[in-house]
Amino acid sequence: MNTTMDVRRRLPAVDALMADPSLQDTLKRHSRSLVRRSVRETLDDARRRLQNQALDADSLPIEFGDLVQRCVSRLDTLTQPNSRAVFNLTGTVIHTNLGRSPLPEPAIEAMAEAARHPIALEYDLESGGRGDRDTLVESLLCELTGAEAATVVNNNAGAVVLALGALGAGREAVISRGELIEIGGAFRMPDIMQAAGCSLHEVGATNRTHARDFEGALNDETGLIVKAHTSNYAITGFTKSVPEHELAEIAHRHGVPFLVDLGSGALTDLAALGLPYEALPRDTIAAGADVVTFSGDKLLGGPQAGIIVGKREMIERIKRHPLKRALRLDKLMLAALEATLRVYRDSDTPARDIPALAMLTRPEVDIAALGERLLPSVRTLLDDVDVTLQDCMSQLGSGSLPVDRLPSRALVWRPQAQERQARERALRCLEMAFRCLPKPVIGRLRDGALHLDLRCLMGEAQERQFVDQLKLLKSHYIASRTREET
Repeated sequence: MNTTMDVRRRLPAVDALMADPSLQDTLKRHSRSLVRRSVRETLDDARRRLQNQALDADSLPIEFGDLVQRCVSRLDTLTQPNSRAVFNLTGTVIHTNLGRSPLPEPAIEAMAEAARHPIALEYDLESGGRGDRDTLVESLLCELTGAEAATVVNNNAGAVVLALGALGAGREAVISRGELIEIGGAFRMPDIMQAAGCSLHEVGATNRTHARDFEGALNDETGLIVKAHTSNYAITGFTKSVPEHELAEIAHRHGVPFLVDLGSGALTDLAALGLPYEALPRDTIAAGADVVTFSGDKLLGGPQAGIIVGKREMIERIKRHPLKRALRLDKLMLAALEATLRVYRDSDTPARDIPALAMLTRPEVDIAALGERLLPSVRTLLDDVDVTLQDCMSQLGSGSLPVDRLPSRALVWRPQAQERQARERALRCLEMAFRCLPKPVIGRLRDGALHLDLRCLMGEAQERQFVDQLKLLKSHYIASRTREET
């Protein structure tokens, strides 16, 4: 007789497991179909394990209670959302992989309201006729940037593609060789120009480009002059670039549009907040740019959006392009963007009311005080890991001001193992343990230690949540070490 087959027959029926009190309790929180799916998949796993083992009936652990617990654990996994909130303690404030800027409360409230109810999205309440969704934010953008008109799309990459296609398709786009940027996700300016239907005409050298280079490049095939903000790198040393007002003068003298991609974008003077200077759309418009593009979810601190402002004639051309509809924002993002822009217009303290700016301008003394409060409670959590509070430097992130750093403090977790490979294994397990917490903690591995930069851990509620869940860290760490060893 096949012993394994005989043991597999001892597995309970689906209905028998469903009748267990523990699973009956889960039916109060989850649908019957989801609980039944969990039971079936748990039993299928058990059958596969039995099929791959040569164990007799007496030695095989197939306790009923163990199967029930596996069903409950599977349900927890099935119902765990993929888009989970995390603690961003990486030291990168505006972190692309962690959703960039958190939204201000008015934007969150506006999104919830727009989600619950119909809104006047493309409906003109005054005339009773069809409206334009751009009107929800256009007047605010014009007020904040000094532009004549504005439109918005799903992100700044889309804004650049749309503007290039509308203004320069079938013609040459002239740009400095030092601004042929590549940003995350293989977004390369030459490829974007090609996709938009423009022919790339690069001028100057990598480190130095002069006004005469642009003058000499313009011809009957020129469609526009482009200037791209080098947001994710910096060229230093023997350098030269052409100021925006000079490029605007050259472009207008030759009758072609001048497009500036600011990348991150900012609507408040960062230098006045003690941060490194970042070009403002208002300054670029004042310098003579016909079209300016920038992001909504980086230094602006709002939702993901690509913002296009400039001369009315140019914006109208852009809005008539067929891609505009494909790249448009939905009602939730428009509601969040409008609310964020209203904060800039109405607040006397945007650095306090915009979370991204609040984190960037957080005083070093406050971060140090937080570290001193946390250190006593964390340094004894794990027997084989040393925890210290150290000076560190945060970065803005998402391609914003790449060479500038902000002084901060970090809790540094360093395994004590003597042997290098053992330390590396322990460090991997430690990082995994933090990621397994109810609200995962994301830090940064550097110099054989896990660094948790405290700049973005703000407010009493977040601090309390962070501390409260650390009681689970040791069990996750031990479980991770066990899996690593096996």
